Amino acid sequence: MADRTTGGADGETPVWRDVRRPAQERVDALVAAMTPREKLAQLVGVWVGADPEGGEVAPHQSDLTGDPVVWQDVIASGLGQLTRPFGTRPVAPSAGARSLALSQAQVVAAGRFGIPALVHEECLTGFAAWRATTYPAPLSWGASFDPDLVAEMARLVGGSMRAVGVHQGLAPVLDVTRDYRWGRTEETIGEDPYLVGTVGTAYVRGLEDAGIVATLKHFAGYSASRAGRNLAPVAIGARELADVVLPPFEMAVRDGRARSVMNSYSEVDGMPVAADGDLLTGLLRDTWGFTGTVVSDYFAVKFLETLHGVAADEGEAAVLALTAGIDVELPTVRCFGEPLRLAVDRGDVDEAVVDRALRRVLAQKVELGLLDPDWTPLPEDVDGVELDTPRSRDVALRLARESVVLLANDDHVLPLRAGAAVAVVGPLADDPMALLGCYSFPAHIGVRHPGTALGLEVPTVLSALRDALGPVAHARGCEVRSDEADFTEAVAVAREADVCVVAVGDLAGLFGGGTSGEGCDVTELVLPGAQADLVRAVAATGTPVVLLLITGRPYAIGDLADEVAAVVQTFFPGQLGGRAVADVLTGAVSPSGRLPVSIPADASGQPGTYLSASLGLRSEVSTVDPTPAFPFGHGLGYGTFTWSPPRASGSTWAVDGHVEVELEVRNPGDRAGADVVQLYLHDPVAQVTRPVVRLVGYARVPLAAGDGARVVFRVPADVTSFTGRDGRRVVEPGAVRLLVCRSSADVHGEVDLVLTGPLREVDHTRDRTTAVTVTPAGREVVVA
Repeated sequence: MADRTTGGADGETPVWRDVRRPAQERVDALVAAMTPREKLAQLVGVWVGADPEGGEVAPHQSDLTGDPVVWQDVIASGLGQLTRPFGTRPVAPSAGARSLALSQAQVVAAGRFGIPALVHEECLTGFAAWRATTYPAPLSWGASFDPDLVAEMARLVGGSMRAVGVHQGLAPVLDVTRDYRWGRTEETIGEDPYLVGTVGTAYVRGLEDAGIVATLKHFAGYSASRAGRNLAPVAIGARELADVVLPPFEMAVRDGRARSVMNSYSEVDGMPVAADGDLLTGLLRDTWGFTGTVVSDYFAVKFLETLHGVAADEGEAAVLALTAGIDVELPTVRCFGEPLRLAVDRGDVDEAVVDRALRRVLAQKVELGLLDPDWTPLPEDVDGVELDTPRSRDVALRLARESVVLLANDDHVLPLRAGAAVAVVGPLADDPMALLGCYSFPAHIGVRHPGTALGLEVPTVLSALRDALGPVAHARGCEVRSDEADFTEAVAVAREADVCVVAVGDLAGLFGGGTSGEGCDVTELVLPGAQADLVRAVAATGTPVVLLLITGRPYAIGDLADEVAAVVQTFFPGQLGGRAVADVLTGAVSPSGRLPVSIPADASGQPGTYLSASLGLRSEVSTVDPTPAFPFGHGLGYGTFTWSPPRASGSTWAVDGHVEVELEVRNPGDRAGADVVQLYLHDPVAQVTRPVVRLVGYARVPLAAGDGARVVFRVPADVTSFTGRDGRRVVEPGAVRLLVCRSSADVHGEVDLVLTGPLREVDHTRDRTTAVTVTPAGREVVVA
């Protein structure tokens, strides 16, 4: 057709294919040439599944929604996105890439302009595809306190996606944990907005560096639902939204340059986010300057009608969402199809609003090279593509090791003594699925295909310990979800051992299919099933017990911690998590993880995180004590690093300036390790109540035995800002204190300062992060 190959005259390159022209000019030319149907076709996806034999994709909308889809009909006018061709059923990487290429060729051939679809996939614990490396879950990213390693992981994830023809990844999750009962806690990075923002932004940069469009989820408020229930209403104030929920998204947009955002399912104070123009357009675009695409969470547009009750039908839902700022309806065509076309015809929404979304979608396709004349549907070297490589496994192992948190080791039972008789009991000790998060391919999709191999080598904790130690006795003890159990064998095995590791916790799943994951919320923070009783029964034998927690959320273990010799916490550490745990238990690696969430002492002391004003902590006016068993930021190693007293560059701090805080960290022991220096802010008097302490900086400091390093924090006054009485973000003059800490509750040293100058209003252009430099052995290295 002439539209594909000419700009009006035979042989002339059309404007929109001319790479010499500015992107906006190319987009304008397409928008002007498109019919209403062709425009709307670019604003929807269709759910597909790649053919395991390499044939064309098969629509899965009917499988998941009950609505039939005719492939040729749905692509007749073009197509905006293809939904999860690899993340729908097991398909070999090369066959999946060929299947996707065939489908892309059909999409190109069907439309007048030959525009390929943008392809998106999940990538929260790695590319969610069969035989792709499964990395630790996001809570483990937070536990590592290592943004650089997270960025390295994300670059590998993005590279694997690009290698098979994928363009967009639906990650990271930037929701700040507010209630541990929420099933999706495992998907969050932690309970502190600074940690979530810095680690999440590192992931964004890594994914974008690889050429993949990073998608920030779930904007905004999702994790603050009442009672930790999935999709429940969110009843938080504007100040909590501004100071706790939004900062990670702002950081990832402004500093990470993320190119896509996904809306939250939530309603915040009665307003569903999918229909909230103040958030999706006013704040995100007009204030923060976001220029990418906003994609709907799956079925979120339809939910405006069916769940929220703010739209009478699909057409009204489409108008609300499009007007608010949602550009693309995912996962499949529904409200943005015929219902939106009819709404435009009726005049319910101006076609200019459609064009607004269309320009964003087409601009992104231009950025990705999808409109270039040399674009081809089949990536290079597709026959030899591997998604689980030695390099990716190395990074997965390193991140898993760094995320293991030693909570207690009072009796120095760890590391396990050479030659000791070791027993391992518990339902998670020899289960590879115990190591994988809800959005890993095996847990998310693989469980629906029981006849298909896992596709990965996933050593269990038991097998890894046997590799390291030789014979290790084992008994399962109980099941994760059953209240009925016979501990006889487990108790007998423990009695014969010098030390017993008890592996308990969660199994990830979807909507009640697990004890952690999407739709797997809980009413109280107690270990599922009879697992706590198993721990008690084994501890009662008198054999020293190492309580190994492999979970997707923190559980209240205050009483159990008192009965065991050591406690180790992991958060779905990925396919090499079993080996990482064994390395820590045996002493091959010194633990260096720090808690990204507090570990409750009492299941009834919730909800609550460390980020609280004074009246949210223990007080004489309440019989409920929320003090955690182990606080945010806590973690031990096998050696003790020494820290010098902190020193500041001055005693005053201009409200528009910086202050430097430095200290020396030394490793006087005989083994290599890493420590995490944490910097907190205490604002004793402010115009509104403030958290007693909040994280404003951190440095992970790896040191060889006998080495030392100088750590310098360069702290901008902007990080002291908060939302004041009149709703403006301000830096307030007055006395403040910077605390150099080993955890949020373990203060090493204090620096008292006075912020000087007038009350200063700041906005999205402020400095959001504390720069950190570490100088080991006289060599300066910038680490954050």
